Amino acid sequence: MKKCIYILIAISFLLVGCDKENPDTQSYSESDISMYIQEKEHLFLDYSSETDKKYTPIKHENIKATWLTVMEYENLMINKTKNEFENAVRTFFTDIKNQGFNTIFVHLRAYGDSYYNSQLFPKGAFYTGDYDVLEIMINEAHSLGISIHGWINPLRCQTEEEMKTLSDNFTLKKWYTNNFGTFIVPVNGRCYLNPAYEEVRQLISDGVSEIVGHYNIDGIHIDDYFYPTTNSDFDIKAFEESKSTDLAGWRLENCNKLVKSIYDSVKAENPQLTFSISPQGNINANYSSQFADVRLWAGTEGYCDYIIPQIYYGFQNESCPFEETLLQWEKLVTCESVSLIVGLAGYKEGKEDKWAGSGINEWIENKDVLSRQKAIAEASSAIGYAVYY
Repeated sequence: MKKCIYILIAISFLLVGCDKENPDTQSYSESDISMYIQEKEHLFLDYSSETDKKYTPIKHENIKATWLTVMEYENLMINKTKNEFENAVRTFFTDIKNQGFNTIFVHLRAYGDSYYNSQLFPKGAFYTGDYDVLEIMINEAHSLGISIHGWINPLRCQTEEEMKTLSDNFTLKKWYTNNFGTFIVPVNGRCYLNPAYEEVRQLISDGVSEIVGHYNIDGIHIDDYFYPTTNSDFDIKAFEESKSTDLAGWRLENCNKLVKSIYDSVKAENPQLTFSISPQGNINANYSSQFADVRLWAGTEGYCDYIIPQIYYGFQNESCPFEETLLQWEKLVTCESVSLIVGLAGYKEGKEDKWAGSGINEWIENKDVLSRQKAIAEASSAIGYAVYY
């Protein structure tokens, strides 16, 4: 685009020089103009290639990742000066690097908010400073060779009470006022975006474009927060308007459109960036409770680069034993452009595993569950693991 603009400017100057009404102006032949354009085109092409150069993200061949959740921000951010926040983040990232991690997913949108400079979403509750927290996190991560990815929850928003306090300038507030029950739907007091609507999916994608377009982030990440309920009342109006007869299939398609839109937004800005999804580990439950079409995403190009199932189960889990569940996911990932990363439950170490059946005490009685799972993940077809603490 810049090239075309500069060429047009060059032509305009030459044409001014061809003014027949002014005999004192210099005239130019067609060949003169052609040669001049070729010279300037070469000049401006070189300039454009420098200014339009895309960021080259940090990617590790063997990924060892972890998550930085919004809950951590209370201690990291609240009432911190810029220097204090820089020091706190540097300490945190240095610590995870010393633990062997090389990749981190940092929460940028947890509840319809933003932990970066955004024009589309309000600042998060813990974001009290007037400095750019994401820029600092990126700089600190990259200085340590850590790959940093922006983690968003696309559909989960503020509580109804919090929605009322938002500025009227934000789209979320406008929808809360004018489209409550359709674009924005309450579930147990918390608001959720309804992915059935193109406008909703567009806002989410615009938020992604805002991040990847303004920051040298290494990727975008979403987890398992898709549909918040199986209740048909959540999106009854949109479903009726769709003329569809299969609610589950229709919801799956809505999630597919959302995921595809996010992927396309990331790649439109920089094809080298990665988009990752971390669905729940139980494959069937993804379909029955959250309408997440993990088979499509793992088996078809154009939906994600990494799929990180949350295989948060011990070896003795009665419903989803770790090794068996990992094997199921290995078989599920059939697309060459999609890589498997194994999600592991570091937070279960030393604790009761409530839903594991007879394996309820496995994480208490065995201190090596996580280390064994890391070893198995590294020996599998996965390109690494991600530990949630």
